Amino acid sequence: MYNYIKGIITEINSNYISLENNGIGYLVYSANPYSYQLNNEYKVYIYQNVREDEISLYGFKTLEEKELFLKLIAVKGLGPKMALPMLATGSINGITDAIERENILYLKKFPKIGDKVARQIILDLKGKLVSNSIETIQNEELVEALQALGYKTADIKKVLPNITEEKIEDQIKEALKLLLK
Repeated sequence: MYNYIKGIITEINSNYISLENNGIGYLVYSANPYSYQLNNEYKVYIYQNVREDEISLYGFKTLEEKELFLKLIAVKGLGPKMALPMLATGSINGITDAIERENILYLKKFPKIGDKVARQIILDLKGKLVSNSIETIQNEELVEALQALGYKTADIKKVLPNITEEKIEDQIKEALKLLLK
């Protein structure tokens, strides 16, 4: 089992990257391959999926992304090829918030996620994703910062699932834009 591979990105495709390490090019499926830049070195967190007919590598820019992915694929009926697009089109905070609030409509917007799988995700993961992770701490910081600027908690909670930035400064800017709409 791999934890991460540090190497140079030599190819970017619509659903994977090629990561070269010590002369070996690893094909790594990625939620957002275009977030990488060619010929730059990255530390990519890896999940190795072994099936009877295939061995695949899935890569993530952050450990938090990988951890959410691992929790998602543990859900009955949700495999790596269904979980990866969830990370591509949704933010970690948005997915976590949707699960905690039992927002089935939000989960069903992802490819191949129907009513049954959305309900299973909520059943299996509700209450298990909220922790003292960096995202949770940043989320709390974001709420506090916006409250200090005079925004109501109810309004803030409406925009939280739409926040896609990772740095707290960028999250505040993005939240302010959404709140002003």
